[in-house]
Amino acid sequence: MTCWFALTQGRYRQVIEAAQAGRAVAEREPVAVQLAAQEAKAWARMGDRRQVELALERGRVLLESLPHPDNLDNHFTVDPDKFDFYAMDCHRRVGEDGTATMYAGEVLRKSAAPDGSLRSPMRAAEAHTTLAVALAREGDLDGAIESGTTAIEIPRQSVPSLLMVTDDLVTELRQRYEREAGTLDYLDRRRTIAST
Repeated sequence: MTCWFALTQGRYRQVIEAAQAGRAVAEREPVAVQLAAQEAKAWARMGDRRQVELALERGRVLLESLPHPDNLDNHFTVDPDKFDFYAMDCHRRVGEDGTATMYAGEVLRKSAAPDGSLRSPMRAAEAHTTLAVALAREGDLDGAIESGTTAIEIPRQSVPSLLMVTDDLVTELRQRYEREAGTLDYLDRRRTIAST
């Protein structure tokens, strides 16, 4: 939990220190996969692609050595789908849009139940945000706003996590399309979420 709190509060060095300390204790336990992923997310926010790859590789290797988890509802359990979700975040942050978009498509596909409802609304929201960031970087403002709006309209449980992820889209919109009506509307909607 220390890693997650530090990550959402922008204390990335603390994430890395806590993840490494936790992995030293947990070693080959399933939670060590999540710690590797949190460390990768911190490195991504610090812009260190090499460390991102190393942390993701550590997590992936450990995940592949473990049996498939029995209880996927346990927050500290990481399955391949959840690990792809973490990798998506890392690749978006370091600007690897093709890889991030590929993971986002998988996350969205796996987040949908057969009846069309969402099994994993937070994962879906972050996947839509990832697509929005990639579209903004490609010059597709309308597509970025549509995907970004879809993301923030999905009912969610963790506003701090969503705000952290949507910071990426806010940055792109402000840098590329600051005066556009779509940008202003999106920023206003996001501000409303942040204030509640």
